[in-house]
Amino acid sequence: EHQRCITHKVRAMLRRLGYEQLPHLDAQGQELSHAEAKKLRYSQIKHDAYAIYKASTWEGAVMSLLVFEQKWTDPEPDAVRTFIKDCSLTLSFYDFDESLHSLIRTSNALERLFREFRNKADEIGAFPNEESYLAIFFLVSRRDHAKHDRFKNCGE
Repeated sequence: EHQRCITHKVRAMLRRLGYEQLPHLDAQGQELSHAEAKKLRYSQIKHDAYAIYKASTWEGAVMSLLVFEQKWTDPEPDAVRTFIKDCSLTLSFYDFDESLHSLIRTSNALERLFREFRNKADEIGAFPNEESYLAIFFLVSRRDHAKHDRFKNCGE
């Protein structure tokens, strides 16, 4: 199965926002400046896009996607076209147990681990052998795992 990162999919869509047909009033009926209206549009469409992936089932996500497309196509056609294209690849995580969804649907944690390893490798420079390279990767991944455990246990 191929799972596209939902974070990258949403970010790609947000870069395509045209900011046409912006609202003039906020939810309380207050006048919005152009900058405030753009910020409101950005946060609303981002919220609605991420809400698709909070559905408990694949069917629910597809229904949310259809509602999203219907709601946002008129004001943001380019952004919606970008988002809808190959969107099915962002729904592959539904084929797995629900406890794994948050780990599968985005690649940011994995990318962060690789970035930390590259930074550490750049500090060291050259590795004398493959074992030293693997040792550094092991230590960076252990540190990353310890950080996640520490944050996870903060709420207990």
